[in-house]
Parts: sequence; structure tokens; C-alpha cells
Amino acid sequence: MNDPDNIGQFGRRVASATTKNRLTAATKGAILMIIASAFFSAMVGGIREVSSSIPAIETVFFRNLFGLIALTPLFFRHGLGILRTDRYGLLLVRACMALVFQVTWFYAVSVVPVADAVALSFTAPLFTTILAILVLKEVVRLRRWTATLVGFAGAILIIRPGFAELNPNLLIVIVSAAGMAAAFIIIKILSRTESSTTIVAYLNLFMVPAALIPTLFVWQWPTVDEFMWLILVGVSGTCAHLAMTKAFAIAETTVIMPFDFTRLPFTALIGYIAFSEVPDIWTWIG
Repeated sequence: MNDPDNIGQFGRRVASATTKNRLTAATKGAILMIIASAFFSAMVGGIREVSSSIPAIETVFFRNLFGLIALTPLFFRHGLGILRTDRYGLLLVRACMALVFQVTWFYAVSVVPVADAVALSFTAPLFTTILAILVLKEVVRLRRWTATLVGFAGAILIIRPGFAELNPNLLIVIVSAAGMAAAFIIIKILSRTESSTTIVAYLNLFMVPAALIPTLFVWQWPTVDEFMWLILVGVSGTCAHLAMTKAFAIAETTVIMPFDFTRLPFTALIGYIAFSEVPDIWTWIG
């Protein structure tokens, strides 16, 4: 007969190993989300650099065109098999949400101070957490709510002086954040059956023609320097989406979303180095 004590010890070891694996997945997801935030911040820097001369929709077009080109090595390595899927409808919906997010976000960066835009975009984790509860049925405990709400409070503190006169363009950032949150939830659903490469590849494939049509009406030929910045926007945006999609695949949404707040220090650093923007006291406190 089996010794009950041995059975109990075995059960505890299994439970301990399961917990360890879960923590490992959460840690990997957090690291990937931080990497994604760094690439997203680089993309914001590129958008800001070309925003004065290149229309937002044209920047969206080049972001996805160069992003698709950046995936070429993966196509050579894995072949067209990475495009095999049965979820075209949901992938198309995800692209529509991304189109809303990209157009509104790229425009907002051109008309709203970067620090304000990035800070207010941190309503996205709050939207995402709520949608994760309603759509994904994830359980959010106190510490995750605390992390999300404290981060959001810090973001609001950063732009508090600006609320004396409400800038209507700030509402565009809210719309962008809502579109971002909806896209995050769809990515989480897709990641259950599709690889991160497949999800990102279809995003660019759908977005290139969708953005090209309206771009033709406002086309501005970029200079050589602007082309380089647009390449940065496309490549960094695709790298960010690959890392973020992988993070959603291995960890719960409500676990990794608080780490999206790391975009703020990354963006502040880029603003200081590239544009000589020194964050004010409210940014540091926030």
C-alpha cells in the first residue's frame, strides 16, 4: 500500500512545481511586456520626428509596410506556413481595432505633448483589465487592481496641470487607448490558437492596403532622413507587437498589463536624448 505521508509529500511537490511554473510564466510575460514597451517608445520617438511633415495616416501606412518587410526573415525561415489559420474573421477585427488605435495615436502624438499623450494612454491597462474580466473571465485580485490603479493615478498626476483648460485632443488619446485595449483582448484570444508571428503578420497584411487608400489623398514624399525614421517606426512597432503578443500567449492579461506603464520612463528618456525635452516635476512625481 502507498504511504499516505509519501502521497502527501508528492502532492505538495507537484503543487510547488505548478506554482513555480506559473510564476515563471508571469515573469517571462512581464519581461516581454517591458521589452515591448521599450520598442513602442522608440516608435513614438520616430512618429514625433516625422509628425510635422508626414500625415498621420501616411505614417500608419509606412509603419505597417516596413513592419511587414521586417518579418521577411521569418517568412524565409518558416515559409508561408505561418499564414495558415482558420481565424481570418477575428484577425480582421483585430486589424480594424489596430487601425483605430494607430491613426488616433499617431495623430495625437503630433498635436499633444508626448508626455501628456503617453501618460493618458495609460488608461489602456485600466480598459484592458475591465475587458479581461468581462470577456476573458479572468479573476483580478487586490494587488493587480492596486498596481493598475496606482499606475493610472500616476499618469493622471502627470497631466493634472493640463486639466485647467481641457485640450480636446486629449479625448483622441482616450479613443486610442480604448482601441488599444480592445486589440489587446483580441490578441489574447487569438494567442490561444495562433502563433505571435501569425498574428503580427496578418496585422501588417491587412493594414498596408487599408492605410494605403486614404494615404493616396494626402501623400507627401518623405525625405531620406524621414524614410529612415519611418523605417524605425515600422521595425520597432513590429518588434514591439511580437514581444507583446508572446507575452499575452504565456501570461494572464491582468498580470502583464501593469508593466505597460514602463513606456513612460522609456519615452521620457527618448524625449530627453532625442528632443531635449526635460520632464517637469509632475512627470517625476507621477
